[in-house]
Amino acid sequence: MSAFGRRGGMTGGQASRTAFGVAKPMQGGGPSPRPEADGGDQFPPLDTVGLPGGIEAEAGGLSGLQGDAMQRLADRQNASGDAGNSKMEGFEASIHKIKEQVLPRLLERVDPEAAATLGKDELAEEFRPIIGEVLAELKLTLNRREQFALEKVLVDELLGLGPLEELLADPTITDIMVNGPEQTYIEQKGKLILAPIQFRDEEHLFQIAQRICNSVGRRVDQTTPLADARLKDGSRVNVIVPPLSLRGTAISIRKFSAKPITLDMMAGFGSMSPKMATALKVAGASRFNIVISGGTGSGKTTMLNALSKMIDPGERVLTIEDAAELRLQQPHWLPLETRPANLEGQGEITIRDLVKNSLRMRPDRIILGEIRGSECFDLLAAMNTGHDGSMCTLHSNSPRECLGRMENMVMMGDIKMPKEAISRQIADSVDLVVQVKRLRDGSRRVTNITEVIGMEGPVIVTQELFKFEYLEESADGKIIGEYRAMGLRPYTLDKARQFGFDQAFLEACL
Repeated sequence: MSAFGRRGGMTGGQASRTAFGVAKPMQGGGPSPRPEADGGDQFPPLDTVGLPGGIEAEAGGLSGLQGDAMQRLADRQNASGDAGNSKMEGFEASIHKIKEQVLPRLLERVDPEAAATLGKDELAEEFRPIIGEVLAELKLTLNRREQFALEKVLVDELLGLGPLEELLADPTITDIMVNGPEQTYIEQKGKLILAPIQFRDEEHLFQIAQRICNSVGRRVDQTTPLADARLKDGSRVNVIVPPLSLRGTAISIRKFSAKPITLDMMAGFGSMSPKMATALKVAGASRFNIVISGGTGSGKTTMLNALSKMIDPGERVLTIEDAAELRLQQPHWLPLETRPANLEGQGEITIRDLVKNSLRMRPDRIILGEIRGSECFDLLAAMNTGHDGSMCTLHSNSPRECLGRMENMVMMGDIKMPKEAISRQIADSVDLVVQVKRLRDGSRRVTNITEVIGMEGPVIVTQELFKFEYLEESADGKIIGEYRAMGLRPYTLDKARQFGFDQAFLEACL
């Protein structure tokens, strides 16, 4: 699979990286000898006239680095986009061809309603003799491996999600992006690569998209060409179909790990330092109001799930989302989900409606999967009215920008409040902003943990407790950095003291 999606031009640039920027060792204090082809000692190059040997060597190294950068830019520009279509090769391609011949004849002999009542294993047992008959009719002989592969493909086609089943079963894949029937990309280890799967045609792909949406009571067609849905395992799905999508039906699936990820596991992965993990554990257990900020695919929902592990099992927790994807481990947890409008444009239930209703359901904590608009004000009100420990996520690139976006989202609603009052409400409600980021090497890091202190004039005052500082990039493209505690006494220490975690919190921050 790793052979797909690589572009020949890029490898040439990477391979040549070591050939540039290597300074020659100094031979003494004088100028380095030059070959006569460069003009000899009488006409030295203008850019190194009068330079001692060491500096001249460094200048050569710098020009080499610059040449390396220019070569990589040229490779990027010349990289071909011809390899944009997913391809099946070898064994998979042969099974796919046989499936196309067997499937129509198989459907003639199977009752769809009866097949829908069976599980995958039971259906495979029922199919085995029928597939043998069809293969005999077609005069095709398969070995045992090919026959098992054919059975699996056919069952996936009839009961599952067709070619997507193979990708969904791979635990190393975190994102699946279908861009029409002939192109599917996946994300593995933070990098996008082309997947070796194809759909028969646009109709085949559209049927699978409808199957996903219908399973959760949503619909997608030309009248409602956008849909948010989820799979049985909780993976989030977005579907957009023509005429909005010009290359055919597009399906985006955000997969989630079957094994819940904890803060300790994230520290082990290098996503944060052990001290940062301790501080976040205390924040979750001490009912801090936390906002998780970051870009798309940076790991906000994963962080929210990990923080929720620190919630006391005796607390009543309500989660509110557009498409339910949070997987809390608490026994007293009630997930709520929005509802889109029907064909007549009526019956829509928004996040704001659910937040207002949740206040009447006696929650200890309210967790919003993501805030995008005026529901931000209702969440701030909840944080200020006895629902300490509430959490949410939003899209922004820094803690300061996160607070500014919260102000803008409150003003997007019909609430007539001066900006200073909104800022004061945010400063009084939010305790901690956790900034997560996906770096260019594909790794996901907690780059900032910032405390909201209060107001100073019209400005919200914050102080940084932890920060990730970029140092360098390794030869294989991995980003190397350092997690630093800023050594400041936390302003929220009194809140941690009420739960008996003040000493642990202070030691982690210093």
